Amino acid sequence: MEHSIFSYLLVMSAVTLAIRILPLTLIRKQVQSAFLKSFLYYVPYVTLAVMTYPAMTEATQSTVSGYLALIAGLLLAWKGASLFKVAATCCIVVFVTELAVC
Repeated sequence: MEHSIFSYLLVMSAVTLAIRILPLTLIRKQVQSAFLKSFLYYVPYVTLAVMTYPAMTEATQSTVSGYLALIAGLLLAWKGASLFKVAATCCIVVFVTELAVC
């Protein structure tokens, strides 16, 4: 059991270091490719979305309230609402939906 834990840690460390070190060593000059620039521009947003989406749908008592909050947040964000307004509205939608369901 211990051997597998250490091998898992070693592989995870190698992958993490490779992801962080390889771009610094391979890309020495300014990126000219429009595709690569747009790809690198959206990486943080995609990473945040991948981490946030499951939490939004699984952190509530019912998945319906999570999806309703997601839809409300997307609509408000699309309309240009501030982050505070979007977050507060999502919390209110979850609260009201949970009260209605229970």
